[in-house]
Amino acid sequence: MTNKEKSFIGLDKIETLSLLKRIGAETFRYEQIQNWIFDNFCENWEEMKNIPKDLRDKLSEKMQLHPLQINHVSGSENEPTKKFLFKTISGHSLESVLMYEKNRTTVCISSQIGCAVDCKFCATASMGFIKNLNDYEIIDQVLHLERLSKHKITNIVFMGMGEPFLNYKNVIKAAKFLNHKMGFGARRITISTAGIVPKIRKIADEEHQFKLAISLNAVTEIERKKIMSVTNTYSLNELIDSARYYYQKTRRLITFEYVLLKGINDSPSDGKKLISLLMGLECKVNIIPYNEIGGDFNRPDEITIKNFLKELRKAPFNVTVRWSKGTDINAGCGQLAVEAIS
Repeated sequence: MTNKEKSFIGLDKIETLSLLKRIGAETFRYEQIQNWIFDNFCENWEEMKNIPKDLRDKLSEKMQLHPLQINHVSGSENEPTKKFLFKTISGHSLESVLMYEKNRTTVCISSQIGCAVDCKFCATASMGFIKNLNDYEIIDQVLHLERLSKHKITNIVFMGMGEPFLNYKNVIKAAKFLNHKMGFGARRITISTAGIVPKIRKIADEEHQFKLAISLNAVTEIERKKIMSVTNTYSLNELIDSARYYYQKTRRLITFEYVLLKGINDSPSDGKKLISLLMGLECKVNIIPYNEIGGDFNRPDEITIKNFLKELRKAPFNVTVRWSKGTDINAGCGQLAVEAIS
């Protein structure tokens, strides 16, 4: 990999110390630079004021600091949701979202460019699969958004572009870094999956403390196959079995995400089946009225949503509703996609 294809943040400690030695810098500069990047969220080399200018110039000549550059920001300064379009060193594009809500500031970050899972109602699926993001490209989304956020980030969700569990190694590496190096509590980091069963079992066996969310969206095998092709590989029964395994192994609740699609999974009967499907499983369910992307699926009307939620009042598990913000700038759940891929 050439210097033009790698950023300074993408170097590990040994590589960084080797670089500093080659350009004649003292070893203690390593900690100073790390502090500027991960505690002060600096944008460029010039901001590192206690680093000698000649050293900054040498580093700048060698490689760029960040693996991602911001190309565009959607949403005004006073809006609760902003969307960021990034470009990688290799020229690919991806999106992340920053959301403010009361005392919570959440970033929704991407783990892949495009997605191979092909959920029919998700805009990212229209891109196909382009590439996995490296751990430092995942981390850099948080660094940029922390720098630009009006408030300190409190929560991180791996619910942007891509299927995190199809990039498992880099996602876990990034999540552990965000936890250990940047101080985000593990319970403040949520990793979402469309149902990659072996990785649900793997994350349980590895005893990571991060929260797990599963995108469920249907209550029968037939209906789930129609909208989530991952069901052809990992059946609904296998998915529920893996969720039970996860809880038995970790004793931590899973959040099931359920996107309400008009005429598909939004009837009171579907609500009853949802309760039956998850009966006996310690969990939470997050209902998400569909955010339309101009395709074949629509959002249920308010009466239908109300009747569905009324049925779920009988559930033995906690039910919440995510009224997505940022839909006007296509930053809502399931709306992330980019047109230009270099």
